[in-house]
Amino acid sequence: MACALLALTAHAQLPAAPNPSANAGSNEDNSRPSASSQSQMSQNPSPFLGSVPSGQATPETIKLTVLDAIDRGLKSNLGILLDAQSTRFARAARLRALSDLLPHVNGRVAESVQQINLAAFGIPVPPQLTSPIVGPFGVFDFRASVGSPILDLNALNKTRAASEDVRAAQFSYQEARETVVLVVANLYLQLLSSQSRVEAAQAQLATAEAVFKQAQDLRNSGVAAGIDVLRSQVQMQSRSQRLLSAQNDVEKQKLSLARVIGLPPGQAFVLADHMPMSTPRDISLENAIAEAMQNRNDYKRAASAVRSAELLKQAAVDRFLPTVRFDGDVGGIGPSPGSARETYSAALSLNVPIFQGGRTHAEVQEADATLNQRKSELADFRARLDAEVRSNFLDLQTAIKQFQVARVSVTLADQQLVQSRDRFASGVAGSLEVTQSEESVAAAADDYINSLYALNIAQALLARSTGQAEQRIRQFLGER
Repeated sequence: MACALLALTAHAQLPAAPNPSANAGSNEDNSRPSASSQSQMSQNPSPFLGSVPSGQATPETIKLTVLDAIDRGLKSNLGILLDAQSTRFARAARLRALSDLLPHVNGRVAESVQQINLAAFGIPVPPQLTSPIVGPFGVFDFRASVGSPILDLNALNKTRAASEDVRAAQFSYQEARETVVLVVANLYLQLLSSQSRVEAAQAQLATAEAVFKQAQDLRNSGVAAGIDVLRSQVQMQSRSQRLLSAQNDVEKQKLSLARVIGLPPGQAFVLADHMPMSTPRDISLENAIAEAMQNRNDYKRAASAVRSAELLKQAAVDRFLPTVRFDGDVGGIGPSPGSARETYSAALSLNVPIFQGGRTHAEVQEADATLNQRKSELADFRARLDAEVRSNFLDLQTAIKQFQVARVSVTLADQQLVQSRDRFASGVAGSLEVTQSEESVAAAADDYINSLYALNIAQALLARSTGQAEQRIRQFLGER
């Protein structure tokens, strides 16, 4: 699970998912990133962790469902907004390449006054002139010119490559949507988990207060020793500190979620949904891999990059071929607008490249090297995609089993605490046994919360690895 999320953080920098089994017998919260990873994320934040807020904060506290959060993220998240502009850049580049294949029409109107020296041009001065200086005289010229390639395979294949780049940019935008959905869902689930930890910490504090009062009563009755009262009081203070820490985590994670989905700064909100306990989709590993190969937009983007490189190589080779071009103009020229007479020209030219100093050979070699790079990247991506799906599939199977174990552990830990308190009240055992049982309850509750979060995020990651994050996450998180 952690490996899959860490692989995604290279693009979106999601925190790693907790490992429930790592928390067994421990009260440490492993669901949050380490200090070093938090420092690295703050120095190099992902655009998917930011947004462009819209509107003004209102005094009312809004209720935010997971579907509302996803919709807001898809509208305001910085990562998807930047990707949308990248698509516009690609379309503009295609239009620029296409312009080399289309006719160019220009209009021109000019009026000039000239005085020239005939001797400077080697023109003999007529006998009737006493000076080689002629003028001033006026020239008025207006005309429309057109130039169009008739046959230019280089420009044609460059335009086709630019069209593939547009497709790649569109795939990138769809992939950005998948990433935004996963980032928002992860933060929403983390916030739900943190709220569950607050509720668990409140219940554990109430239990610690009850045990402390019980220890005081038993001491007053002469059944318990002073150390039992002191130990239960220390446990109560510890639970109070953990509750404060859990409440602080909730408020900070609210800020992170609001930042990602573009809520106005200072807008108060509460989560309207509870942690889902949906049944994972029944799918085989082979079908999951097949879906990934068919649906993953980043895989399609890599394939489009290969096709674009192939066309650019062909365009480089086409520089060895002749080009055919038409150029013409029509207009009028004369000493004044009223005396202008129609003139025109039309030319059909054949340009045959003979020797260009090795430049075309160099461009072909560069294009071929780029093509080999793109093919290698696609082959690596195909193998990486297969490994990613297999890893996420294994994580999901493990998360299902860990959740089942954690659910049983909570019941057993609660029973253990009840029996320990009964033994303490009967004078059979001391408060140390009760304290240990309280720790077991806290660890079991934390494992349950982590395992439920891990189960849900494992489903989200598998959906993401098969290229269906937006569809599947909406289904199992929002439509229940």
